[in-house]
Formats: sequence, structure tokens, C-alpha cells
Amino acid sequence: MKRDEALAGALKTLRAGGTILYPTDTVWGLGCDATNPEAVARIFDIKRRSEAKSLVLLASDLDMVAKYVRQVPSMAVELVEVNDKPMTIIYPDAQAGVPGEPGDRWHLAWNTVAEDGSVGMRIPLFDFCRDLAFKLGRPLVSTSANISGEPTPERFSEIPQEIKDAVDFVVPPSFDTASTGKASQIIKVGMDGEVEIIRM
Repeated sequence: MKRDEALAGALKTLRAGGTILYPTDTVWGLGCDATNPEAVARIFDIKRRSEAKSLVLLASDLDMVAKYVRQVPSMAVELVEVNDKPMTIIYPDAQAGVPGEPGDRWHLAWNTVAEDGSVGMRIPLFDFCRDLAFKLGRPLVSTSANISGEPTPERFSEIPQEIKDAVDFVVPPSFDTASTGKASQIIKVGMDGEVEIIRM
């Protein structure tokens, strides 16, 4: 399968509300359209994870981030501009949908957002992921491809067959050219320049 075919297959699945297994700049991820609450619920089911936990999302660029948070703190812009390794930023005040109501492309699914209204988003250092989000036109869910509570697989070969069988589309492992096998750093930013390092 060629790169364009892999992108097309993943996009078709995402647009149809399906789930995918795909390589990121950190580890292999379970993904879906982050504005579709039903697809997000399926991700939680596959992982056997509580919906009380928020999810990391991938965006193609800061312009996409700005569409889904009410305001991008200036400190976040500075961090993105100087960043040279996978970095997830927790943004305050996400644009989220209402629980129990159908999703729309202008709001993040309510079940991607933390209880305090914040959301973790990353601009991946991997063009396959960025292209996927750009072509979809909205962020992607990106959560590690494991059953909740079990070790995070560092490579495709370590992903449980149960996970591979549960998703609607699997990106061929030959496209895994950027995964570090390690989780990203996580930094929480506030509107007044506050910075809290959650994970390095």
C-alpha cells in the first residue's frame, strides 16, 4: 500500500465515524475524529477505559488548535515555535459539544475534554499525522494502543491482536517512520502565562 492509499483509507474511515490504528510521533495510537462523540466512545470501549479520563488530540497546526480552544495562550505559541520533540500542551477552555447531543465539526466531542474544560493537543512531528488531520479538517484522537492499565506498546508488533481486530482501519506498519516509542512531554499553560510541567 502506498502512502496516499494509506491516507485515503484512514480518511474514509474517519469521515464515516470509524476508528483507526496509526503511527504517531510517539507511539502507535488509536484514533478517530475528535469532533464525533460516538466515535470517541468507541475508542474508550476498545481500550476498556473510563470516559472520565480525557484524551490527547492531534492537530495539523496552531490554526487548527485555535478553532477548538477559545483562546490560545501566547506562552503556548512560544512553546510550539521552539519545540523540537513531541510535546502535548493542555489548553484551557476548549470549544466542546454538549453531552448527550450529536457532535458537529465546530466543537470537540464532549468526551475528549477534561472536567475542568481543558484539552490536551499536540502538533505531531510526523507529516503522516499532520497530513491526516489537515485533510480531515479537524483534530484526531490519539491515545495509546493498549488496554487501559496494561503497558503501552512501543512498536506495532507489541500491540495486542484484540486492539488490531477492534478498529475499522489499520495503517500499515511500514509507515511507522517517526515513532519514538515514548510518550510525549505534557505542559499545561494558562492564559496569564502560567506553565506547569505535567510530564517531561
